Amino acid sequence: MVTNDLLTIEIPSPEDLPEVAEKLLGWAGGVVVWLFEGEMGAGKTTLIQSLCKSLMVNTTTGSPTFSIVNEYETQDGGLVYHFDFYRIKNEEEAMDIGVEEYFDSGYFCFVEWPDKIASLWPDEYICIQIANDGTGSRNVIASKVDSTN
Repeated sequence: MVTNDLLTIEIPSPEDLPEVAEKLLGWAGGVVVWLFEGEMGAGKTTLIQSLCKSLMVNTTTGSPTFSIVNEYETQDGGLVYHFDFYRIKNEEEAMDIGVEEYFDSGYFCFVEWPDKIASLWPDEYICIQIANDGTGSRNVIASKVDSTN
């Protein structure tokens, strides 16, 4: 059975991102694998950067478009992994970097372009769908998915 708990948020401007990040992190509970879906330029990376700030990441964050995965350390010694699978050709490339081990690490894993690795998704994750409404505002639909129940 798949459990699906939904949260819908409008982000009127970038200034609202810190509050949105805190709200999402509180709502997600202990779920650490997050899959971000949306068109190019929808704001996936920008939202992930705000989430990283809320998680107290020590370093500058950016898109791992060419490296596939960026690793960030938090102030308390934890880790955050940020994946961008836009440029991979097949799921084998994700397997080669050990994506399943990252997902099982217990640390936050933020994944852009997750459809490229659909058969590798864990049983429990947060799906973030983000869209630009054409006025500069973003709409986010977050869902909790747990296929173990």
